[in-house]
Amino acid sequence: MFQNQDPNTPQTSPQAPPQSPPQQPGGQPGGAEKGSGILNKIQELGQTNVPEMEQTNIHCITIIGQIEGHMQLPPQNKTTKYEHIIPQLVAAEQNAKIEGMLIVLNTVGGDVEAGLAISEMVASMSKPTVTLVLGGGHSIGVPIAVAADYSFIAETATMTIHPIRLTGLVIGVPQTFEYLDKMQERVISFVTKQSNIAEEKFKELMFEKGNLTRDIGTNVVGPDAVDYGIINEVGGVGQALQKLNQLISEQKGQKEGMMQ
Repeated sequence: MFQNQDPNTPQTSPQAPPQSPPQQPGGQPGGAEKGSGILNKIQELGQTNVPEMEQTNIHCITIIGQIEGHMQLPPQNKTTKYEHIIPQLVAAEQNAKIEGMLIVLNTVGGDVEAGLAISEMVASMSKPTVTLVLGGGHSIGVPIAVAADYSFIAETATMTIHPIRLTGLVIGVPQTFEYLDKMQERVISFVTKQSNIAEEKFKELMFEKGNLTRDIGTNVVGPDAVDYGIINEVGGVGQALQKLNQLISEQKGQKEGMMQ
């Protein structure tokens, strides 16, 4: 940018050109990569530093917002994409350094098939898994919450149990109802198989009238979810990690006993 200069002002000699920052191996300016990493952390997380997870034997997956299925949701919706979660589960199963997995949920539910796919993958993992419901684990979040080896729920967290819904084109034929009924049975069968709640009790909560203001179903608070047998225990992050480490130690002991 040009600036007006006073003619009486003495002229200074031209400055030497600025030196380029020291080069690191690979030809990248020193500190450039570090600076961009800090900027990314500030933009994504609002802080300059986050705990490093490279040295831990536990992998944490968060399922938040709405579980997105085959249809892409509007950009203002906070979503969890199943095509992001499934590769993480496969990678955690294959990585020998990862010995256990913690799944944190705060979800309103979403796509039934995507939620069941995530649930089945968590349930079929050979490594110890623990789920923790914080805030809410509603709708199709219930099967994901019970899919792990052990489940926790915060005391103030809630879980909404309600019938299956169908969006989009609905054809008024008996087959539509049969399709919904079969999909609903898949959810009921998975939840009752993975938890301690009886099928009759789960269906009673699902079809309860008068509990929800604009819907059919039941809103279950943390301690009630434990009393019904849906969740194993009321607790938080500390209890969940303690239980996961216990399961990891037990699995190691079993493997050592088989090798002897």
